[in-house]
Amino acid sequence: MPQFTGVLAVLAALGDRLRGEDPERGDVPGWVMITVMTAALVLAILIPFREAIVSAVTNALDSVTTGG
Repeated sequence: MPQFTGVLAVLAALGDRLRGEDPERGDVPGWVMITVMTAALVLAILIPFREAIVSAVTNALDSVTTGG
């Protein structure tokens, strides 16, 4: 009988989700805004310091590949 109760609970949760009544449903526009703001922050850092970042990465890779 406990298995039957579990199946009913899963079906009820699925029905709520299909109807859009799921309280666990996330805030997609907020999530999208955070992603866009993070991308803008990365660009704001990358643009002025591009040469320094490329130089640092190149030096790091060179030191790893040449062994020293």
